Amino acid sequence: MTPTYAKCSLVMLYNHVILLFMFPVFLQSCTSDKKIYKSDCDVNITFKKIGFTQLIDSIEDYDDQYVEVSGTYKEAKEQSALYNDSLFVDHSNKHALWINFSQDCPLYLKGTRTGLFEASDGGFTPMNNKKITIRGKINLRNTGHLGLYKGAIDRVSSVEL
Repeated sequence: MTPTYAKCSLVMLYNHVILLFMFPVFLQSCTSDKKIYKSDCDVNITFKKIGFTQLIDSIEDYDDQYVEVSGTYKEAKEQSALYNDSLFVDHSNKHALWINFSQDCPLYLKGTRTGLFEASDGGFTPMNNKKITIRGKINLRNTGHLGLYKGAIDRVSSVEL
């Protein structure tokens, strides 16, 4: 075996080993772990997909409108709100939306009867500080706990985690 041939064989072997280890990583990155919780409320409504900044900047134009928006959800005692997930904007409550989940529109994991707020696998669905996409109706008359928020999203009919 010539030295050039041996070196080439080693390089080919090395490339195959790398591919062997990278293939599972590639497959895992292609799979989606997204969970979609939906309700039977407002199934015939067309939701306007809008960016968070645009919604906050012109929220008066969207009062009583059905929207789909993404952001970071934060929950705590007396807090259920959606914040802009951009690093370059104000993250105060006055630039956030109160999320008004309602038992009138129960949310279930798509294809199951597992509710968003049901305990499973030893705990509740982790949502705090997670990016979510939510569908609901904008309500400017509801400004959340102590009136701290820009408005609310009522009639939540879909949450994608």
